[in-house]
Amino acid sequence: MTSPPDLDRLDPRNLIREAYRIEGITIWDCRSVFLDWALGAEKPADPRDEVAVLLAHYGAEAPDHPMTAVLRAAMDAPPEPARRGGRAARVGPVQ
Repeated sequence: MTSPPDLDRLDPRNLIREAYRIEGITIWDCRSVFLDWALGAEKPADPRDEVAVLLAHYGAEAPDHPMTAVLRAAMDAPPEPARRGGRAARVGPVQ
């Protein structure tokens, strides 16, 4: 079975494809595979576009697979950054 050309470009090491083939894979394993895929992927302007292609191809056939859940979570918008502290947060405004 060969992959469509777009999938060959998006998943050249076939990490996502193989994750769907592993029987009994856990969500934690899928998160690890996804991280490995993301670190090795080309850096597009918005990686969610690439994840959407993978999700449409693999997720449609396996909606309950843990990798589908990971890909769906990757489609969520990242949280807005919030100030975490630092000196300015501990000390009042300078007068």
